[in-house]
Amino acid sequence: MPSIRNLLSSLLVIVIGIVAMVVLATVAFFVTIFVVSTGSSLAGYDPTADFVVLSSALIVVAVILTGGFTPRLSGSEPSEDEPLDDRTYR
Repeated sequence: MPSIRNLLSSLLVIVIGIVAMVVLATVAFFVTIFVVSTGSSLAGYDPTADFVVLSSALIVVAVILTGGFTPRLSGSEPSEDEPLDDRTYR
């Protein structure tokens, strides 16, 4: 019985993670639409809504995809006997 409970709790954590990612991506998309629309207005352009949405979607997709490939930012180098734990290329 504990294995089923562990399985269901893991499934719940996965669902919560997916929902949180969708919510954060949606918020980022709306913020990017606002920034692209405001920036184009300040630059003197008047793009149609489909181009604003297209450019915002491309920006958000690029940000989400590159978010998983950030380099190691700890600043400390591993010792000689300790292997490098770089999760970027796993």
